[in-house]
Amino acid sequence: MAKVWKQAFSLEGLNALNANTMGETLGIQLIEFGDDFLKASMPVNQHSVQPFRILHGGASVALAETIGSIASTLCIADLETETAVGLEINANHLRSVKEGGTVTGTCRPIRIGRQIHVWQIEIHDESGHLSCISRLTCAIVKRR
Repeated sequence: MAKVWKQAFSLEGLNALNANTMGETLGIQLIEFGDDFLKASMPVNQHSVQPFRILHGGASVALAETIGSIASTLCIADLETETAVGLEINANHLRSVKEGGTVTGTCRPIRIGRQIHVWQIEIHDESGHLSCISRLTCAIVKRR
């Protein structure tokens, strides 16, 4: 696939956007990108586990939506007049991840249209096992 990004960016700049957000609380860090993907990691710790000390499904969804929303923003040509907003997200939790590790999410486009972006986000544990697969739909709307 050809390069999808319309904005210039750096990992440092993207990670700075997480200041004082849920992403910062969960420890989400953008770690890699290519022409058509973004990758982020998140620790499985006291901030992201449920009472049985495994990764909370909501934390996986937060990771997926964080990566996908950033990806949609990077695909907008004019950020002065348009912004990306989450429209729908779903997730299938396929395998538990124990506290103490790290998960990595990789976001790739399914469709990038003028008004709708659809992303697939795969979340893997440190052993490479697929723990969650998510699909995020973002609407591209005029800024108010």
